[in-house]
Amino acid sequence: MKTAIVGGGAAGFFLAINLKEMCPGMQIDILEAGSRVLRKVEISGGGRCNCTNSFCDVTDLKNVYPRGHQLLKRLFKQFDYRAAYGWFESRGVKLVTQDDQCVFPQSQDSHTIINLFLSEAHRLGINIKTNHRVRSLEELNNYDYIAITTGGMSPHSSLFGSHTIEPPVPSLFTLSINDKQLQELMGTVVEASAMVPGTKLRASGALLITHWGLSGPCILRLSSYAARMLSEANYQVPISINWTGYNEAEVQQTLAELMATNGQKLLSTIRPFNLPARLWNYLTTKGLGTRAHAPWGSLNKKELNRLTNILINDTYKTSGRAAFKDEFVTCGGISLSAINPSTLESKTHPHLYFAGEVLDVDGVTGGFNFQAAWTTAYAVAKAISQSVNP
Repeated sequence: MKTAIVGGGAAGFFLAINLKEMCPGMQIDILEAGSRVLRKVEISGGGRCNCTNSFCDVTDLKNVYPRGHQLLKRLFKQFDYRAAYGWFESRGVKLVTQDDQCVFPQSQDSHTIINLFLSEAHRLGINIKTNHRVRSLEELNNYDYIAITTGGMSPHSSLFGSHTIEPPVPSLFTLSINDKQLQELMGTVVEASAMVPGTKLRASGALLITHWGLSGPCILRLSSYAARMLSEANYQVPISINWTGYNEAEVQQTLAELMATNGQKLLSTIRPFNLPARLWNYLTTKGLGTRAHAPWGSLNKKELNRLTNILINDTYKTSGRAAFKDEFVTCGGISLSAINPSTLESKTHPHLYFAGEVLDVDGVTGGFNFQAAWTTAYAVAKAISQSVNP
């Protein structure tokens, strides 16, 4: 029996290793179009490989998987984040969980994961063929099983036959904003929330001001939730920032208390919500103009309302999408309606399976996309092994 795995990335290797362990007699060939395998693994997480998440802060999978959460809820019964953690540690890769619940190799080096995959593939006798581009399924007629794990893809590739494709668009990216005064605050980090006005699309977390606009986990999450809408709008939409994490009534009450207790002190000397000094001065000037240097006690009701609004509803117009060097995630792919949700086998092409980012499944930043790769790859390996040995 022979299985072709098209794509030498995270999902492809995880699938190959697990399938070979389940079916030792199976010949497995990983067919990679490029000259190197596991390239995304190498550069992910700033070269550290955020390989999963503890999921401790996840109350609903749809909050971290904008697309595919129902499928993953089903597949997690086969192989979830706890299983992934155990899988790596049982093979000698010690993992550590950060305060933000992101999980990394203890070595803080993605090559630890790469070396594990390569050594396991070598130990198990898995064939790795680089510079081997597969252009159509007909080229693989001599294989008994085919698994497509090519990651983000062209919607017109003949490799996918007549399967329904959800048009791929970028996900997990930063936003460009042409505001020189904002850009001068580059390097500023604050816990905030961002939203697209008029929609339910919002995200919270650390927000980073950059020399081109906005970045950080907060913006990356929002870009994931709004990926398709942003693409359709050519990445030019209004975006509203709440710099405090509190609602209007809470912010106004805090400001009123400062007015009452620090009436003689200047606005610039008392910063609420632990806002960085440069950001606070920028916001007060934007909201109050020359009155930004007035004493707290001199603010009138109208000025209090303007200051409250700038803190919770600071609006900008995005001017484009900026690539984020550590993430290459695509929204879209093989429609989940085209596959069996338990096995990930094509409904129209027997013994053809899909795993990883090629599916219309993607997550927010934080290790969730790698977990989707491990889970879907394991499900396919299990499905093929059960087909071989019913």
